[in-house]
Amino acid sequence: MSDSKKIAAVRDLIESAQKSIATARKILSAMGDEEVDSAEAEVDLSGLQSYKSGPNKIVEGVFTGEAMLGSDGNIYPVPQNYASKSHLVQGSKLKATIGADGKITYKIIEEIPHDTQVGLITMNRDKYQVVSEGKTYNVLTASITFLKANIGDSVSLRLPRGKEATYATLEAVIPKEA
Repeated sequence: MSDSKKIAAVRDLIESAQKSIATARKILSAMGDEEVDSAEAEVDLSGLQSYKSGPNKIVEGVFTGEAMLGSDGNIYPVPQNYASKSHLVQGSKLKATIGADGKITYKIIEEIPHDTQVGLITMNRDKYQVVSEGKTYNVLTASITFLKANIGDSVSLRLPRGKEATYATLEAVIPKEA
């Protein structure tokens, strides 16, 4: 690998790490951690609520790319299969219904506006990523397996419009030309 390619790869890794740190800071800030600079917090939980509906607890929240940050400050696991098949974009609003038996059912209540781009699937250590327009984004493993994608495949992806993202949502594998 040439030095210029190594430098570009290291820059992509740094940018990805910075985005991950920014997202972690946003989550901490939304949870009330006073040590986090509130100017960096962009997770908008306004208008979202939690309430009881019969024996069920309902929590509304924002999809972080892997989980839902609830309006109650808790983080709820979102099944990767659900996020992948529904093309859930980071920043979309969800409703989690938690049954008396502990089962959690998710429903999309507001999709965030998104842009579509083309990217290339890569792998960094044991995590799949996609590189698009000079930026690197994490992707869910379930998206890779659901689409039967491989490292080096071109894919169409969704990113939140006008917002920094650490995760991309895969839409489809772009067929290779013969």
